[in-house]
Amino acid sequence: MSKRALGWQLLNSLKTRLVLSALLFILVLLPLIGVALNDAFTEQVKSAAKNELSAYVYSILAVTEVENRQIFIPELVLENRFNLIQSGLYAIATTEGTGDKQAIVWHSQSFMGISPPAHFTIPPTGKSAFEQIDLAGSSHLLYSFSVSFASQNENVPVTIHIIKDEREFQQQIDQFNQQLWTWLAILMLVMLVFQLSWLLWTLRPLARFTQELHDVEQGKSTQLSSQYPNELQAVARQLNILLNTEQTQRKRYRNALADLAHSLKTPLAVIKSQADLSEASSEQVSNISRIISHQLKRAQTAAAASWHLGIRVDEVAVKLLRTLAKIYREPQINLTAEMAEHAVFKGDEADLTEILGNLLDNACKAAKSSVKLTVTGDAYQLQVSIEDDGPGISEALKTQIFERGIRADSYHQGNGIGLAIVRDLVDSYNGRISVSRSESLGGAQFNLSFIHSA
Repeated sequence: MSKRALGWQLLNSLKTRLVLSALLFILVLLPLIGVALNDAFTEQVKSAAKNELSAYVYSILAVTEVENRQIFIPELVLENRFNLIQSGLYAIATTEGTGDKQAIVWHSQSFMGISPPAHFTIPPTGKSAFEQIDLAGSSHLLYSFSVSFASQNENVPVTIHIIKDEREFQQQIDQFNQQLWTWLAILMLVMLVFQLSWLLWTLRPLARFTQELHDVEQGKSTQLSSQYPNELQAVARQLNILLNTEQTQRKRYRNALADLAHSLKTPLAVIKSQADLSEASSEQVSNISRIISHQLKRAQTAAAASWHLGIRVDEVAVKLLRTLAKIYREPQINLTAEMAEHAVFKGDEADLTEILGNLLDNACKAAKSSVKLTVTGDAYQLQVSIEDDGPGISEALKTQIFERGIRADSYHQGNGIGLAIVRDLVDSYNGRISVSRSESLGGAQFNLSFIHSA
């Protein structure tokens, strides 16, 4: 089976679909939830940081005075971190300078020894701006707020900038992410185990149903016996009715045909025993006898009606080989067999016996000293090969020997309907039969091939 066919078969399984759906739910939805929670928490941290820096701006504005267009802010402010050098929290006051540049008119003690940013964002009066900047080689958050003080009938614009090291906020985000993804991983593992356990428990009746069907196919059982959920109980009940009906009808047909064959043999034997019977009439009676035998053999096949049966080929073949070894002692025929142990014929045992019996018997008749049987197979097909070391079959006869009344030149016995019966039986199981020359023994080789339904 190709990888593509195997992949399609797996995707066509309910169990595979349900498992993939559970995995898709767990491995896709939960990470998406994690990403959404992470983004929401990050936005929350940024909003909290913005509110915190905004509070610092108002604390600075509360102590800011303007006289004669001069801005006065105490060197030491209420928030102690502004008073500690390079504490990570800085405050800067700027006003209009030359050109587009802002002039720093005051900064907190914590900003000493640090180079100011090359450019400050100046929002409109009464507005604020919040952004990230690079300061002293690390990322910082910058909150700017612009106001205007009235001094001597003039407005003095002032912008207060609060700068804070971003590492504190990033640590909060990293800690949250670590806890979030740790718990999500644990939750995914727990849900995966739970989902798989639940699916296996839910699908257990289907697995048992499949196994019982397989046992019926293999001939190990004739009924579905287990109790199933309501959804499967009706199916199991109908299948049991179908199996019972099929077995009963097949038995009735075989009994009726056997009675018919028995009732016809006696009148034909009486007619044939008549002394005044002409040679032409005797020949016609023999033909009628052959036709009846052929049609009875053909009608008795279980064929497609025996879809549920499964017969081990090696068990049937061993019995036939043992019998043929006793029949063909003079001259001694060496019968060898190579058979896969689990090769199964999906059909009726009588039909398999008829097919192998006819072909092996013909091979023994044609063989000089050796006949070989090879059987291979798996869950999807059965291959049977029967070879002999006889003279083989000519090209002209290869297409004719399966017709009723035609015998191969190498077969000195028989009425010529054996291979026709084999052909009809093989056809009834949608199998194939072909004739070729044996490469190992040199005689005829009959090849049988049966494809099992999945």
